[in-house]
Amino acid sequence: MGKGDPKKPRGKMSSYAYFVQTCREEHKKHPDASVNFSEFSKKCSERWKTMSEGKSKFEDMAKADKVRYEREMKTYIPPKGETKKKFKDPNAPKRPPSAFFLFCSDFRIKGEHPGLTIGDVAKKLGEMWNNTVDDKLPYERKA
Repeated sequence: MGKGDPKKPRGKMSSYAYFVQTCREEHKKHPDASVNFSEFSKKCSERWKTMSEGKSKFEDMAKADKVRYEREMKTYIPPKGETKKKFKDPNAPKRPPSAFFLFCSDFRIKGEHPGLTIGDVAKKLGEMWNNTVDDKLPYERKA
């Protein structure tokens, strides 16, 4: 979890997030009423949907936070990360081809039908492979 940059500006909050934050503060004032998280979320959601006049206060807070976030992101310079690219070992042994690939190498449809695209050739070979039941054995032995 500690992969993030600690100097990166905190993300912008939505108007609903500010509303939930105030709901949580109100809920903390009444510690005797124990409510689980899902109930709390549902109640907040219902209150937010029925709210009309009070939303503007939270929307203003969200706009101000968006301005703050954009201002901080302009000055924020992300650290130069070390990109770890996995290099393939050129001396590593290659994986043996599957029975289907051996079948494909024997049946070169592209030469017979030069107008077909790669996708069409693959579809045609797939159909041929599925239709040949008995002829699969020699390819499966080679694979």
